[in-house]
Amino acid sequence: MAATPKVEEAIAARDSLAAALSRAGIQLPAMDIRTAWADDLKEEARYALVSLGVCSAPVALRLADVIRRGTAG
Repeated sequence: MAATPKVEEAIAARDSLAAALSRAGIQLPAMDIRTAWADDLKEEARYALVSLGVCSAPVALRLADVIRRGTAG
């Protein structure tokens, strides 16, 4: 995957989210970056997405708890 500005932005967002989750004791097992197909191979992808992947039920419950506590204040 080419390191376009959109991909670099998504990588930074993924890394920032992973660090914040790690501080909360949470690790998502499969975070990666996905790009939309460009209409023309010479065209830069219009956006990149942070794919959070899947996680176990206990990890999802822990994540929900951290979000609830963070929005309660």
